[in-house]
Amino acid sequence: MKKRIFINIHYLEIGGAERALLGLLSSLNPDKVDIDLFVNQHTGEFMPLIPEWVNLLPEISEYTCIERPITTIVKEGHVGIALRRIWAKHKHKQYLNTLTVEQRQHDASVFQYVADAVEGALPSLAHLGEYDLAISFLQPHNIVLNKVKAKKKICWIHTDYSTIHINHDLELPVWNAFDYVVSISNDCIRAFVQTFPELKDKIVLIENILSPLFVRQQADLYEVKAEMPDEPDVVKILTIGRFSPPQKIEGIPHICAEMERLGADFRWYVIGYGPDREIQEALDKYGMRHRMKLLGKKSNPYPYIKACDIYAQPSIYEGKSVTVREAQILCKPVVITDYPTAKSQITHGVDGVIVPLDEVQTAMGIVDFINNGELRNKIVSHLHTHDFGNEIEVEKIYSLIHDK
Repeated sequence: MKKRIFINIHYLEIGGAERALLGLLSSLNPDKVDIDLFVNQHTGEFMPLIPEWVNLLPEISEYTCIERPITTIVKEGHVGIALRRIWAKHKHKQYLNTLTVEQRQHDASVFQYVADAVEGALPSLAHLGEYDLAISFLQPHNIVLNKVKAKKKICWIHTDYSTIHINHDLELPVWNAFDYVVSISNDCIRAFVQTFPELKDKIVLIENILSPLFVRQQADLYEVKAEMPDEPDVVKILTIGRFSPPQKIEGIPHICAEMERLGADFRWYVIGYGPDREIQEALDKYGMRHRMKLLGKKSNPYPYIKACDIYAQPSIYEGKSVTVREAQILCKPVVITDYPTAKSQITHGVDGVIVPLDEVQTAMGIVDFINNGELRNKIVSHLHTHDFGNEIEVEKIYSLIHDK
């Protein structure tokens, strides 16, 4: 008999975790499992990419109110949830007042405050019946924990916990109530266990699942020369990421200015979305609109990766970047900054290069890489002979279902 699996995620906007979920769904075998996918908000460019055999559960209005603007949900009549979110922000602000300046700068505990506050206003999902396995793919994990019936429940870590601050006492009971906590890399495990040593025996490593066949097929669907034209002796650099602090997209104009000062001729293309005021201000400050080009959201980023000469990820921190591996699948030389988990992603000089986090030194490292054709060719040759597929990771999901 096929096993029933419930999976929850907040939406399917363009992002690494969302792409990782699509990889997982594509790797699961419909002859072995039935999947009910519960997406809080049916929004995002990745919604059409959900495999046809996966059962997408209907939206429930209360669940759409967890992240949408408070003014919007009040107009729709969800005053109770709005008040709960306001109360959560008040409690979070009180908590922030107990922290140091540095802790406040890196605090990410607001999500748990909101999750705890709104949970009581969300209807139960018990009418869906009991599942063999329920998966909470992104924080906060309260929905799967308290609204779904399942024989086993697991939740995912996509974040490097050494780079953020959370309220340990608030989050621990949630994590601890799950049967397993899945992490995407050994570095993420180490950081998480430093924060939650009580949970070390619950951790399971399941890497983000990627299908090289899928990536290559998507990359060949169309050309993007109109947006990323070939120019003589001009190097095309590409970055993909949300416009959020971890990705540090607003730092790229400064890097571009330093690269131009060092004599490099290039265009730096960025696929992504989010608040862009700081990016626009930096582009004007450094006069780099002729170098850095914002391409907006793209539901299929792979033709753009295929078209670039170098893929760059100048982040402050990552869990384990899905896009870096996708670029490697397409045999593109990759440059990443030396964030805490970088060495778990790249073997420097073998399948990519790691450059310092400082923007001036990042620029110097990229320019050195541009000028070192021998190293780039060596890396590309290695990528052509290496299999970055890991669909075998899905077997761990089946094992968790059957584990006693």
